[in-house]
Amino acid sequence: ASITADGPKVLEYNCRFGDPEAQVVIPRMKNDMIEVMEACVDGKLDEIELSFEDNACVCVVLASEGYPVSYQKGYPIRGLENFKGCDDKFVFHAGTKFDAEGNYVTNGGRVLGVTAKGKTLVEARANAYKATELVQFDNKYMRHDIGKAIDEA
Repeated sequence: ASITADGPKVLEYNCRFGDPEAQVVIPRMKNDMIEVMEACVDGKLDEIELSFEDNACVCVVLASEGYPVSYQKGYPIRGLENFKGCDDKFVFHAGTKFDAEGNYVTNGGRVLGVTAKGKTLVEARANAYKATELVQFDNKYMRHDIGKAIDEA
């Protein structure tokens, strides 16, 4: 999208609720996710009043270096336990699997979505990047410009 003299112009409109889009909305939702999904299935979503926390959330995708062209798989993932029991930072699995010993290893280009909350977008962005340091795997790659405009505004 771009802003023109005639107003915003949309080049592409993505209406799916996939990752990482959902990964910044779901942690802020106060409703029970199962109830919301059941209402969707039953055609009764209009009967549900969605409620969200008054805060912000930012997601940084941890990818395999070389993604999307070419990348290696099977690297052990360390540090996932750092997210256990947290209600302000989360890690969503994307390209992961269990190896023969039952350990998490990389298995795709987009490996994990590291998401964090904050009172403001600036705080949420800082928290998300700090949370990316809690998990490690060989060939870990991430963009450092996610939400960059937040800090520049």
